[in-house]
Amino acid sequence: MKVVGLIVEYNPFHLGHLYHLETAKKVTSSDYVICVMSGNFIQRGEPAMFDKWARTKMAILGGADLVIELPVVYGMSSAEYFAKAGVSLLCKTGIVDSLCFGSEIGSLEELRAIAEVLANEPYDYKSLLKKYLDGGISYPAAREKALLDYFKLAGLDYEHLSDYISKANNILGIEYLKALINMDSKIKAVTIKRQGSDYTDINLSGQFSSATSIREIIQTDGLNSAIKSTISESTFNVIKEEVESGRGPIFTNYFDNIVLALLRRLGRDGLEHLPYMGEGLHNRLYKGLLKSSTIGELVDKSCTKRYTRTRVLRGIMHSLTGLQEEDFKEFNSSGGPKYIRVLGFNSKGQQMLGEMKEKATLPVIIKTADYTKILDETGRKMFEIESASTDMYVLGYPTAKKGIGQEFTRNVVRIGL
Repeated sequence: MKVVGLIVEYNPFHLGHLYHLETAKKVTSSDYVICVMSGNFIQRGEPAMFDKWARTKMAILGGADLVIELPVVYGMSSAEYFAKAGVSLLCKTGIVDSLCFGSEIGSLEELRAIAEVLANEPYDYKSLLKKYLDGGISYPAAREKALLDYFKLAGLDYEHLSDYISKANNILGIEYLKALINMDSKIKAVTIKRQGSDYTDINLSGQFSSATSIREIIQTDGLNSAIKSTISESTFNVIKEEVESGRGPIFTNYFDNIVLALLRRLGRDGLEHLPYMGEGLHNRLYKGLLKSSTIGELVDKSCTKRYTRTRVLRGIMHSLTGLQEEDFKEFNSSGGPKYIRVLGFNSKGQQMLGEMKEKATLPVIIKTADYTKILDETGRKMFEIESASTDMYVLGYPTAKKGIGQEFTRNVVRIGL
């Protein structure tokens, strides 16, 4: 059994993802694909357009064999924690041979060199990073400047280094490699050059259009023929089913009143305990909250050179999940995800689960009602935050039932069994 792992969001699954999945199998000579997928909230601090069960179905119909969940405490997080948790889950399945990720550069050499600096944190690099952070810029910007200066001082001239460390997929790739280094993992890393438009591009651009552009079309024009050239027929049918059932699409502004109400009730002191509120961000957020009537307005009023939009949005949206900063610190200090939660599988995925039962070093959750029996205290707390976040997420369903407890009533996706 040769298994390749992918860390994904599939928001939604499109032809670029299909290309990545099929190419990953080919270049690693793998027979099986396991995806670690974000749940109902994604890394940028937004609700997923369609829930995790629908996106799992898209993934399996698109060629994945087994989909496991990246817990929301890491799924809606910075690239470092997102990547570290995803790699940790792949390692702890005990069955993964390789990790394949997309990148703008399409080459491992430069990404690995950067990852080794970040993993080992040599003195000169740490000093440079502190200098830039003390200058009042955001951590991502400070890190980029520190890396550029460090490589110059070391006499390593990567001509396009700035491009390497400013592109979204390269950034994630570096974090995947750093995590593999820090975990001393035997999983082999492989990268594939990203095809098509940038992930932030809001305009459809043919076969390999970005997920952002597909979401933009669905939000403005609904489910029309324009997106058929960018997604598979199976994905289109799943989306159509979700729209007709009233479970999607879902957008951030659907939560405007809910989130503002939660934040107003927290007040200045309560805001301080949300994740990502360090360096006084809670004070700026509170001032913005007094004058904002939407999440978008609040983010606009709160972000600065130091506080990036995604950082502000993640903090705001964690008012829905219930995650507190002290919980986040506890989860990370205790080694990352505490369970492997199965979202869906096909017949090949069923074979993988059989092998995981013997080799996994974390409890495997298929029946969610069993979580209290098989998880330790920290794991139970992590899953309960997941459950609470889903209870809030379903409030965004356009017309479907919005009752609580869907973590326990929705079935694992099984296809071809």
